[in-house]
Amino acid sequence: MSGEPQKILILGVGNILYTDEGVGVRAVERLIESYDFSDNVILMDGGNLGMRLMQPLMDADYCIVLDAVLGGDEPGTIYRFTGDDLRKSLAFKDSMHQSDLVDTLIYCELVGKRPETVVIGMEPFDFKNMCVELSPTVAARVPAMLDIALKELADAGGIATPKA
Repeated sequence: MSGEPQKILILGVGNILYTDEGVGVRAVERLIESYDFSDNVILMDGGNLGMRLMQPLMDADYCIVLDAVLGGDEPGTIYRFTGDDLRKSLAFKDSMHQSDLVDTLIYCELVGKRPETVVIGMEPFDFKNMCVELSPTVAARVPAMLDIALKELADAGGIATPKA
């Protein structure tokens, strides 16, 4: 890789109109507000863009996805998924997501450029009621989610510096 640092995408996905389904987007917003990042890091609100995320994904070497995940544990539980476990992410039956992220990654692979991907997900408390605020349970756990994402970022060669 010619000494260049890998390109890292931190992607928050979810629908912010449905309470905790938007935790990934809210987490990316918090990162943008709180940190400056090295030039090899891009942060993106992926919302529910679905297949329109293909190009940003293909432009990245490594992708850290922040999302709400139905894993069956207590609300606020944080998960880390890679490989085949990615199917557990974005598993909402009532989701507004236009396309599953895993399917988008498969399409990226088919055209020859799929980034290595890790999902940092959080079990939602409420993802069915319309509200633009996170539930108190999930909001209280966002800092822990960010700590995990920042460790992933550092391990991948990205730098996050707290803003003054």
